[in-house]
Amino acid sequence: MTTMANKKNEDIELGSVDGGDFREQDAFLGRTSPRPRRGSLRQEVAVVEVLDKIDHSPGASIMAYCLSSISMTVVNKYVVSGTFWNLNFFYLAVQSLVCTAAILLCKQLGLFHNLAPFDSVKARKWFPISILLVGMIYTSTKALQFLSVPVYTIFKNLTIIVIAYGEVLWFGGSVTPLALLSFGLMVVSSIIAAWADIQAAIDGVGHHAVETSAALSTLNAGYAWMGMNVFCTAAYVLGMRKVIKKMNFKDYDTMFYNNLLTIPVLIVCSLVAEDWSSENLLKNFPVETRNALFIGMIYSGLAAIFISYCSAWCIRVTSSTTYSMVGALNKLPIAISGLVFFHAPVTFGSVSAIIIGFISGIVFAWAKVRQKAQSVLPTTKPTMSASSQSNRDAANS
Repeated sequence: MTTMANKKNEDIELGSVDGGDFREQDAFLGRTSPRPRRGSLRQEVAVVEVLDKIDHSPGASIMAYCLSSISMTVVNKYVVSGTFWNLNFFYLAVQSLVCTAAILLCKQLGLFHNLAPFDSVKARKWFPISILLVGMIYTSTKALQFLSVPVYTIFKNLTIIVIAYGEVLWFGGSVTPLALLSFGLMVVSSIIAAWADIQAAIDGVGHHAVETSAALSTLNAGYAWMGMNVFCTAAYVLGMRKVIKKMNFKDYDTMFYNNLLTIPVLIVCSLVAEDWSSENLLKNFPVETRNALFIGMIYSGLAAIFISYCSAWCIRVTSSTTYSMVGALNKLPIAISGLVFFHAPVTFGSVSAIIIGFISGIVFAWAKVRQKAQSVLPTTKPTMSASSQSNRDAANS
């Protein structure tokens, strides 16, 4: 939900996945069919070869990762953009339920071989991190509710600055001059985005005092939620980094525990803090858009798995460096998606902010690449699983 670049500075080690031995597959096909047809057998082998090429294609993995992350942002924005929408905790609970159910189903089908059985000891240790995750995703959906997708994406870059200095304070990290340059560009792009957003809001309602006040009030609420989200995201990422070293989580363990442990918290918060009257439910789920909203809520839960898988796929067939650069470049299409799907104002200021924010992400990713190359002890940073890396990416996408 509504989360899920440029801060991937950990080396990620993944087990390689090969395409299998076609001779063994031929033997298996032969056993299942006593008298196989040669033409049919050739077609099946050809299909396997095509799928194997796609599985080892860097271009396909990068495209899949970009599409999954863009679709996640677009769907989250669509769901929370209703005029009377106020059921964010419920939406996030549905996301977690769908994601958890999908993970368990995939495990039963044998798709997730490295998902360990549930461990109550690990769950207790991980629960505080899940609480931080609730704060991150809730403030994220609230910010996205009040701000346009381009502005939201640009302001998300500020999280990188807080995380970077948090690593300096608690993990002995360092900030290079090139990283400082990227931070400056991020701040400038955020200021320009806010200015352009305010100007567009005023121009959109004219100079009527009441309408102008309402528009600015909406934007101020969005900026307040965005500010809280920046610090909640940084707290989650830094806390996860500290705890994950002790957990020995594999690829999908982080995602499984995060979603499973947040379900009861989100349900309780929804029941306590949100209005469950029939009148309010009707306002949140109007008849004309009800089915589309339900589909979007279900898809957003599945998208978390898509992003995690595509992240692992991209890293496996390319490298963590390439993945970092792709995450930085992906900011641009996400911002553009807001202009295309939600008719965000296209002004000189908004376009300039998007371009500067895009450049800042590239500069930061390049700064991390150079810092890693110049590091004397590159193994001093902990290895993170693909799902942990994708969680960090979602936090800043």
